[in-house]
Amino acid sequence: MGRTLSEKVWADHVVRSADGEPDLLYIDLHLCHEVTSPQAYEGLRLADRVVRRPDLTLATEDHNTPTWDIDKPIAEPTSRKQIEALRRNTADFGVPIHSLGDKDQGVVHIIGPQLGLTQPGMTIVCGDSHTSTHGAFGALAFGIGTSEVEHVLATQTLQQARLKTMAVTIDGVLPAGVTSKDLVLKLISMVGTGGGAGYVAEYRGSTIDAMSMEARMTICNMSIEWGAKAGMIAPDETTFAYLEGRPNAPQGAEWDAALEYWRTLCTDDDAVFDREVFIDATLLTPFVTWGTNPGQGVGLGDKVPAPESFNDEVARNAAQRALEYMDLRAGTPMREIAIDTVFLGSCTNGRIEDLRQAAEVLRGRRVADGLRMLVVPGSARVRQQAMDEGLDRIFTDAGAEWRFAGCSMCLGMNPDQLAPGERSASTSNRNFEGRQGKGGRTHLVSPAVAAATAVAGHLAAPADL
Repeated sequence: MGRTLSEKVWADHVVRSADGEPDLLYIDLHLCHEVTSPQAYEGLRLADRVVRRPDLTLATEDHNTPTWDIDKPIAEPTSRKQIEALRRNTADFGVPIHSLGDKDQGVVHIIGPQLGLTQPGMTIVCGDSHTSTHGAFGALAFGIGTSEVEHVLATQTLQQARLKTMAVTIDGVLPAGVTSKDLVLKLISMVGTGGGAGYVAEYRGSTIDAMSMEARMTICNMSIEWGAKAGMIAPDETTFAYLEGRPNAPQGAEWDAALEYWRTLCTDDDAVFDREVFIDATLLTPFVTWGTNPGQGVGLGDKVPAPESFNDEVARNAAQRALEYMDLRAGTPMREIAIDTVFLGSCTNGRIEDLRQAAEVLRGRRVADGLRMLVVPGSARVRQQAMDEGLDRIFTDAGAEWRFAGCSMCLGMNPDQLAPGERSASTSNRNFEGRQGKGGRTHLVSPAVAAATAVAGHLAAPADL
């Protein structure tokens, strides 16, 4: 029987396998940031251990970093301590780091691909759930806990139980105005936030084949939001074109050898998945969330659902709680929901393609009175590229705030937060209670919908302007 993409990558990295035990996998790339690594480095100190492969480890500052006044001391005490700890730990253990102000600093899942560190066939881990982003390159990538971070630092290996496989086949041409973010939000609403638990998902089909690498990364990024351990896409000519010439990509004869291996990383025709999901892309519309998890979403043209419309009691109760927290009434058209803040950024939608989409909508228009819009590039390189293309002027001319790179308002760990009761349209990946600030209310949207919403003052698509 043939093998799936994930089964091939897994088999290539097994160091030890024994009946009744998890496999021991070799890890090709370990990414670190300031939030989940301090205890891991301290564990190494206490055990008098070193980092096994600092050359396969990379740290960046992103979660707690301010996006204003980055040349000044970090004001918030906890954030400052975590950043200082990361700098101290990487210096002590010889781990490379991209600190605030560095040309390669940025959100961990954006800098890996842009530096050419993320490559097909790799195993990639990070103490961050959205490590699944790197699966867009045909890598087996997933988030790990702090104790596992320490284990990888010390051994460059990790124990993992074998996972089931799932194919998510998406065919057809996306309608105008519909993006990969809309697609993945629709998928999550279909299968539920636990629909992928225990699986590695492989996204495939003509819709995926036609997507840019940025769009593919958005889809794989949100694999964790429906419970999948990882999300993967087989590498193809689009992948290779993206990687060629990047700082850490192979060159010359090594590039040719890499291509030869990378082209074998596809699911065999006779491979069998444990589960399959099918989506007709031609039927999709712009999609937004109304509740407090990524699965509570509907089309932008729909209405806020009533709790009693859900057959499952757990879903009914969750919907009732979500409506109370979000201060929404069932039956309200989504387009009538007024927004206070628009956030464009995050590891989901902070890449140059995302900024271009939003800028095109905002060109020649103004952000609605009383609404604030934060534009936060995902990395310093993305920020510089956007400025070279003049996108920053489009944003500032429209009345948006042009920030420095970081996780920003994706999560409430830095100064960029919602006030209690404030409502946002956000291109990030999670809309949990208080995710963007205590009492804040979040609607997940695509970059295009975010930009149109900023102009309209309420949830809107570009076609509405």
